[in-house]
Amino acid sequence: MKQSVFVKFVLPFIRWYLLMILAAIAIDFIMHQLKLVSLGLYFGYFGTGLIVLSFIYSLRKRRMIQSGSPKKLLILHEYFSWVGSVFVLVHAGIHFNAILPWLAIIMLLTNVASGLVGKFLLKKASENLKSKQAILISTGISQSDAEKKLFWDSITVDLMKKWRVIHIPISLLFGILALLHIITVLIFY
Repeated sequence: MKQSVFVKFVLPFIRWYLLMILAAIAIDFIMHQLKLVSLGLYFGYFGTGLIVLSFIYSLRKRRMIQSGSPKKLLILHEYFSWVGSVFVLVHAGIHFNAILPWLAIIMLLTNVASGLVGKFLLKKASENLKSKQAILISTGISQSDAEKKLFWDSITVDLMKKWRVIHIPISLLFGILALLHIITVLIFY
């Protein structure tokens, strides 16, 4: 039985995003119950470290490093960024001390949403293209003729891959805000 687009793509996005937020809330709650709130400071360091490590994928993709499977590094990028975001959210807590950290958190949440949207949209577009191509080939059309018929669909997939044009500036803005937060903490505390 074929799954709906909502069940196959939208629901996983919502699930991962809400799980990230709920995990941060649960960890923060447990830390408050155990009177370990001060550990939240170190969670910021750990989360930031994981997010920075996730950029190994970007370095590999841009051929700045040569080792590592791009596919495996993409999976590490996704998970390290997600787990790192959970730790940074725990670090932020629900405390309102200054506007800069909150702007950084808003950009973090936007960045994670952007990454998840891109992941699921690209997955949907790629599966759709492969499915249409398989159907055409099963009717006896050659591979090259199927590719010609699906030219516009393949352009759509290529455009979906260009979603990074949006994701990268969001990541950069998050990075700048996080760095400014770190610098101001080092200067003023």
